[in-house]
Amino acid sequence: MSIEGEKETTDARRGEGVYARLIGNMDALSQRGLVFGASVTVTTQNIREVSLDAFLKKLSDRGCKAVIFVEFVPVTDESADLAPGDAEREYLSREIERLREEHPEMVYISFPGDEKSSGGCVAAGRGFFHINSHGGAEPCPFSPYSDMNVRDTSLREALRSPLFRALQNGGLLEDDHAGGCVLYEKRAQVEALLNK
Repeated sequence: MSIEGEKETTDARRGEGVYARLIGNMDALSQRGLVFGASVTVTTQNIREVSLDAFLKKLSDRGCKAVIFVEFVPVTDESADLAPGDAEREYLSREIERLREEHPEMVYISFPGDEKSSGGCVAAGRGFFHINSHGGAEPCPFSPYSDMNVRDTSLREALRSPLFRALQNGGLLEDDHAGGCVLYEKRAQVEALLNK
C-alpha cells in the first residue's frame, strides 16, 4: 500500500481521505492475519517524516512487515525539485542501515538505493514487477509498458513475458543512471524492446 507519511502528507499527495482508507485496509489485513507491506515515495519534502521511528512504528504496530522506500522520479520539469539529490540519498541510506539494525521486525528496502548490492535494477521480475490498474504487468511503476495482462494469464507466465526476458537478458537493468530509474531514463530503449 502506498503511503506518503502521516495523514496530511499522504492526503496532500494521494487525495483527501486516502490516509484513512489505507489505515483501515491495514487494520483489516492485520485482523485477518495477513502479511502486508507499504511503499513510500520518498521526496525532498517527506524524507525526514517517512524515516522517523514514530512513523514506522505506527506501520509496524498495524502489522506492516516491509517498507519499500521508492525515490521520487520526476516525469515533468515542474516536479524535478521533489527528486532526492545526493545528500538526500546519503541520508536515506544511513537511515535504512540504522533501521535494519535497530528494528529487525520489519524489512526495509530502498529503491533504487539497494540496486548496487543487487547487481542492478530489480524491476521486470528480477525482484519485483508492477501490475497497473488495468492488469498490465509492467517492469516497474516508472516504466509503464506491458505485453502481458494478469487478467489473461498467471503471474508465473507474466514473469516470463517477452518484454521482461528482453530486459533481464539485455543488460539494460545493469546500466548506470543519474538516480531514480534506469528504465525511465532509457524509456526509448524499453519502447523499442516492446515493439520488437
